[in-house]
Amino acid sequence: MSIRVATAGAGFPFAAYLDLTKPRILSLVLVTTALGFFLGDRGIHSLPLFLYTLLGTAWVVGGSAVLNHYLERDVDGAMERTRNRPLPAGLVKPSTAMSFGLCLVLGGVAVLLLGANLLTAFLALLSAFLYVVVYTPMKRLTWLNTSIGAIPGALPPVGGWTAATGQLESGALALFLILFAWQHPHFYAIAWIFREDYQRGGFKMLPVVEPEGRRTCRHIVAFSVLLIGASALPTLLGISGVVYLYGALLLGLGLLGAGVSLAWSRSEVHARRLLRASVVYLPLLFVLCAVDAGF
Repeated sequence: MSIRVATAGAGFPFAAYLDLTKPRILSLVLVTTALGFFLGDRGIHSLPLFLYTLLGTAWVVGGSAVLNHYLERDVDGAMERTRNRPLPAGLVKPSTAMSFGLCLVLGGVAVLLLGANLLTAFLALLSAFLYVVVYTPMKRLTWLNTSIGAIPGALPPVGGWTAATGQLESGALALFLILFAWQHPHFYAIAWIFREDYQRGGFKMLPVVEPEGRRTCRHIVAFSVLLIGASALPTLLGISGVVYLYGALLLGLGLLGAGVSLAWSRSEVHARRLLRASVVYLPLLFVLCAVDAGF
């Protein structure tokens, strides 16, 4: 609705271009990047560096999302949940979207290189490469795409950490493991809910490859258990305190319980509950980690 209004009223589809950057995912990425920077820097001691890090990351991630839209424009048009996206709907020309995405990615890498450091710029470029060049085509080839896609999804807090410290340290790897594990129950829940749509689009998601859902649920439970272990690392490494640890364990058990319920029923109702639980889990965990940081 807002896209159509913006297009008709202003002549330039600003809202459509914004939609191409996947702003909801982008906002989550910026939160994880900020957390990595905050924990790595033990606060925020250089506001310009912090802002350059967020700006460069936003451009790279937004540009990657635009290129993902470009590569999947035909498939998006075949699926009900994505047919109204800007490219299938004809609101933005494919060639324009490709140029826009490339400019954002390259501009973001330049901002990180000049405003932060080489390591952070490299991690951002690596994340864009894995997301656009590896993960996007793999969605049509193998169900392992979820695990491959979880790698670039887990790199932003690492980039935030390296921007603040210039080093790749154990704390950054702990944040990576948390994000990597969390994405599996989160995205498997989405894939279960929209498995018929993904099948129409030709995506080899695990619930499409194995419709009974047994393997999907085993993966959900396994990665939920892994997430509980990974979430304890910030305390073990001295980044956060005991309050965070207890909170992380409670949140992890809640997410695991939602996963077990889905494994028991394999119903869309419980898949949506797991999705909601995963959406609630991450921001609460990050708040606990930041508030109870052991500086």
